[in-house]
Amino acid sequence: MDIIEYIPAYKQDFIKLNLGWIERFFTPEQADYDVLDHVEDMLAAGAMIYFAVEDGSVLATCMAAPLGNDVWEICKLAAAGQYTGKGAGSAVFKACMDYAVAHGAKRLTLISNRRLGPALHIYEKFGFREVPLSAIAADYARADIEFEAVV
Repeated sequence: MDIIEYIPAYKQDFIKLNLGWIERFFTPEQADYDVLDHVEDMLAAGAMIYFAVEDGSVLATCMAAPLGNDVWEICKLAAAGQYTGKGAGSAVFKACMDYAVAHGAKRLTLISNRRLGPALHIYEKFGFREVPLSAIAADYARADIEFEAVV
């Protein structure tokens, strides 16, 4: 398995994996489309997307996006269902963390939902701790938990 930075050839995999994951548990919201429909704009603003790729197939993806004031959001973590348990989600999540720190992050944040046990496990494994919901959570009706890590 290789962990690679965003390349346009995998843009549709990023969108497909994220929409598939969201639709499996929830309903896509405007904030989802704001990201998925504007990937290049997010990248131009400093974000980075990572992919776990094996034999030409994308196993998982994740994005790190700057929020300002040395705070970065780790978001849009998604894995292809048939590949769960291979460590791909953890690998792209860690790559996003490393990217954010290398680009000046002092604090990492993310929002999620308590129903997503495997994702919550990844966050805690990498030192994220639950914090009260902040303004970024307001963008998503499904957001009921927020985590942060000071780096």
